[in-house]
Amino acid sequence: MTPITAILTPWYRRAPARVGGGAAQPGSVAATGILDCESSAIARLVVHSQDLAQSRRQVAVLQAAHSIIRDEVRAVYALEESTPASRTLARGFGSCSQRLAILESVARAIGVATRVRALLIDRSFWYPRFPHIGFALPDPILLAWPEFSLEKWQSASELFGTIGCRGGGSFTNRGPETLFEAAGRCAVDWDGRADDNAYNLSRFVRADYGYFANRDDAFRELGQTLCAPTRRIADPVLRHITA
Repeated sequence: MTPITAILTPWYRRAPARVGGGAAQPGSVAATGILDCESSAIARLVVHSQDLAQSRRQVAVLQAAHSIIRDEVRAVYALEESTPASRTLARGFGSCSQRLAILESVARAIGVATRVRALLIDRSFWYPRFPHIGFALPDPILLAWPEFSLEKWQSASELFGTIGCRGGGSFTNRGPETLFEAAGRCAVDWDGRADDNAYNLSRFVRADYGYFANRDDAFRELGQTLCAPTRRIADPVLRHITA
C-alpha cells in the first residue's frame, strides 16, 4: 500500500482475519438501512420482475430482477456503500455493490433470506479497468458478496447456474461487463473450487472476514474501503463516471 492510499483507507485493514460468522450464518429477510426491501420502489421492481419472469418462482424472479437492474441502473464508480437500494434504483445509476444491494432487496421482499460474505480483494483485480492509475487504488478493497437462500445458499453469480462461464469465454473485469453484469453469464469462484482462471478469482482474495446477516452489519463492523472524508469528496464525482 502506498502512503497516499494508506491515509485514504480506514482502520479495518488491521482487523482480525475473520470477524463475521461461519457458513451457518442464517441471513435474514428483514429490511435494513441499505436493504430497504419494504420501500415502494423495491415493491414496483418486484412486480416488474414477476411480470418479466411470468412466474412467481423465486429464482426466476431474481433472474428477471437482475436483468432489469442490469439494463436500467447504469454502472458507475460510486463509493458510498450506505446508500439505500431504493435510492440507487431511483437514481438509475450505481456501483456494482450498490446494484447487488438492489437485487438483495428484491430477494428479501419475496421472502428469500440473504447474507453477505466480506472479502478483501487485491487491487490488481481492478487493474484492467484502471490501467494507468492502478497504483493509486486502495489496497485491498472490501467486497460484500451476497448469497441467497434458495434450495441451498447460492452466491449472486450462481443464481443462473453452477461455477463456470456459460457458453465458454472468461470474466476479464474490463469493458462494460462488471461483476454485476457477469453474474448473468459467468459464475465466478472466490474459493478456488475450480482450476480454470477464466472464472477462478481466488488468487485475488487477500482475506476472508466471514459471513454477515446483511451488508449494513459488514460495513458497520469493518468500515468501507475509503474513509468518510475521502468518500464525501470523491463520490459526487465518481458516481457520474460510467464503469
